[in-house]
Amino acid sequence: MTQTVDWLTILRAKVAASSNQAVADELAVSRTTISLVLADKYPAKTDKIAAKVMDMYARVTCPHTGTEITHAECRTTSTASTPTSSPQAMRQWRACQSCPFKGGK
Repeated sequence: MTQTVDWLTILRAKVAASSNQAVADELAVSRTTISLVLADKYPAKTDKIAAKVMDMYARVTCPHTGTEITHAECRTTSTASTPTSSPQAMRQWRACQSCPFKGGK
C-alpha cells in the first residue's frame, strides 16, 4: 500500500525544518516564490513548483531494494541505459522496467 503525500504538505514541512531561503536554494527558485506559494498567493500555476518539490523531497520505497529513494533517484535508475558491466545493476534495472513507481511516479 502506498501513501500519497500532498506536495504542499511536504514543502511546508521542509520550510518549517529549515527556512524559506534554504528550500528555495535547493529547489532553484526564489525565496519570494516559496513565500507566495505557502501564502496561497502565487500568481501562476504551481505545477512546476509541485514537480520540483516531489522530485527533490518525496520518497518512495523501492520494491527491489526495500530502501527509500527520492523520485529523482528512481527516475535516474529506471530510465538509465541498460547496464552491462554489473549483474547487480542489471537486476536493479530489470526490476525498474516493470515497477509501478518507474520514473518516480
